[in-house]
Amino acid sequence: MQLVVARIGRAHGIKGEVTVEVRTDEPELRLAPGAVLATDPSSVGPLTIATGRVHSGRLLLRFEGVADRTAAEALRNTLLIAEIDPEEVPEDPEEFYDHQLIDLDVVTRDGTVVGRIAEVSHLPYQDLLIVTRPEGGEVMIPFVSEIVPEIDLEEQRAVIDPPPGLLDDAEAEIASSREDN
Repeated sequence: MQLVVARIGRAHGIKGEVTVEVRTDEPELRLAPGAVLATDPSSVGPLTIATGRVHSGRLLLRFEGVADRTAAEALRNTLLIAEIDPEEVPEDPEEFYDHQLIDLDVVTRDGTVVGRIAEVSHLPYQDLLIVTRPEGGEVMIPFVSEIVPEIDLEEQRAVIDPPPGLLDDAEAEIASSREDN
């Protein structure tokens, strides 16, 4: 099974290093020197990590065969993909791989069916569960413990506690309003 572990950002310096947006909770394992990663687009790879270091809070990688800034810049926006055993699970019981979440049924705490997880969208500040509704359409649910308190892989379901307005605009509460005087 393939797992996206990072996205290559801009070049850093003149010796072929790139910044990476880490998309794994195990970067020390997945992005270690010597790791061979598939890429998307596939024509760029596979890439072998030569070195890695943290600079100003960002991970910098250099790949074998990428020796200058021009070559590094050509890799920008490439996804790095690791091959993992489908039976492998994260060490932390509160973490999940995308493939574990896709196709889970989504229900509210009272058992109301919301839909089925079609996709996990990874945004810079939080992940979103893209849920296909039974009646058509989709809803985006922030994947945070306050809204998704339970993932039950044995029962193949995600239990949510949605705030008013998340699933139905008619239930939305207005936090404040401006009145022109």
